[in-house]
Amino acid sequence: MNFLDALKTSASGLSAQRLRMNLISSNLANVNTPQAKEGQAYQRKDAVFAAQPLQAEFGKTLEQRLHPGVSGVQVVAIRDDNRPPILKYDPQHPDANEQGFIALPNINVVEEMVNMISATRSYEANVTAVKATKDMVSDALEIGR
Repeated sequence: MNFLDALKTSASGLSAQRLRMNLISSNLANVNTPQAKEGQAYQRKDAVFAAQPLQAEFGKTLEQRLHPGVSGVQVVAIRDDNRPPILKYDPQHPDANEQGFIALPNINVVEEMVNMISATRSYEANVTAVKATKDMVSDALEIGR
């Protein structure tokens, strides 16, 4: 693995975790958003990751296919959580149904915060890997002096 492959791998991880944190933020922002009478309630969103070979020239791509190794992270899908909404009794709310219930998204704040901490730690690990790669390149250049 060369230095550029290491940077590309870390960059793909940074991008994927940033998207994951944006989805978690959206979930937390909509935790108390009720379903409109005619509409659909907000559904929790989650990113699906997959390993993706790094893009390269034809010769390098052929080499990667023959000898797989370095890969990055790609978000292959953003899926909606299909858990049913939580019904809360609030007859004064303008979106309440005939029985007085409003439908709130089934989002667990604790679960979302744990996911946010996990995404933050993964992001920090990728930043550390980028810094380590940068330091190795700098040290390699110093050897040549």
